[in-house]
Amino acid sequence: MFRFVPTAPRPRRGADLPPLTSARAGALFLDERGAATAEYAIATMAAVAFAGLLVMIMRSDEVRGILTDLVRRALTVQ
Repeated sequence: MFRFVPTAPRPRRGADLPPLTSARAGALFLDERGAATAEYAIATMAAVAFAGLLVMIMRSDEVRGILTDLVRRALTVQ
């Protein structure tokens, strides 16, 4: 089981990075800062891709004809 080891502050620009020890690697592996933001970004990108796909499908002539026919049938009185 890993135990939480606080990470050291970020080095200044141009400074050498500290060596990667097993304790530091474990701490970096368990560090979840920014994980929720990344999950929201991925979910947003998936939603945008799905919306783009729906727009492409809805603009096709076949789908437009099917929807128009469906609305006409719903509005006609028999």
